[in-house]
Amino acid sequence: MPRAVVCRELGPPERLVLEEVPSRSPGPGEVRVRIEACGINFPDLLIVQGLYQYRPPLPFTPGVESAGRVADVGPEVTGIAVGDAVIARMRTGAYAEEAVVPAAAVVPLPRGLSFAEGACLLVSNLTAMNALVQCGRLQPGEVLLVHGAGGGVGLAAVEIGKHLGAHVIATASSDDKLRVAGARGADHVINYSQRAFVDEVKHLTAGEGADVIYDPVGGDVFGQSLRCIAWGGRLLVIGFASGTIPQVAVNRILLKGCAVIGVRAGEAARHDPAIGRRNLADVLSLVGRGALRPHVSHVLPLEGYVDAMRLLRERRAIGRVVLAAGPDARATP
Repeated sequence: MPRAVVCRELGPPERLVLEEVPSRSPGPGEVRVRIEACGINFPDLLIVQGLYQYRPPLPFTPGVESAGRVADVGPEVTGIAVGDAVIARMRTGAYAEEAVVPAAAVVPLPRGLSFAEGACLLVSNLTAMNALVQCGRLQPGEVLLVHGAGGGVGLAAVEIGKHLGAHVIATASSDDKLRVAGARGADHVINYSQRAFVDEVKHLTAGEGADVIYDPVGGDVFGQSLRCIAWGGRLLVIGFASGTIPQVAVNRILLKGCAVIGVRAGEAARHDPAIGRRNLADVLSLVGRGALRPHVSHVLPLEGYVDAMRLLRERRAIGRVVLAAGPDARATP
């Protein structure tokens, strides 16, 4: 039987268990995917603790994106064949050796990407695309300030922001993370563990501030961002990797005439599927042109799920962390 990481009680990753689970055949409109790699996202840590907006019933297997090969095709499925290399999207179930998903939830693995890269391609990049295009309305020539630029969603914003023609300033907590952000297109980098990013941003923008600020960190970073946002700027709330949900100083919002906008790419696509289809097509187009590629810093075996999740929790990863659920996780089909 295939193995899966199962959440039977809410709590930290240490409470999850790796166990054998029954395999099932796909029903009408479904496919069964033999998973080679599964991507770890920060919301996974929140979901297993019951701290996220979406709370699946117990027991469940965490994980929302994976990559592998189609092992079986159910009735009424067209255009997908056994053996196809695919990316599978799901609300839960990715930390496993196989999964049954709707055929509409699989995407062909882009040529040239490994299964590990495919397993962490979509969530971070679709988040950044929705944030910068629909929510932030980023324009060519504007200044984009990306916090947490060493993480998966941060690096995605750096790359997509450059594609959209922005002048990108990246912040992160270490020089190693900033080196990767610079290699991915950031025009300026700031180590905010060594110097205040507010003063640096004001200096780089001749006192004007950043037009769009992309914040997956929260905590003090959010409050400081309101001090270096441009008049009429857009502050995008992506998440709270710092572990602290900030309180909004609404007087600063008033003084800057700025907007604070929450970003939930998955919900945006569910409310307006056309947005989801357009963003997916744009992300895949960038990958096909070589303008976008996940940076995978760690690939751990499926049984190393606790260590993998700790890498995100402790913010020690650069880019993305992936679990190898099969022998070909690092392979490029």
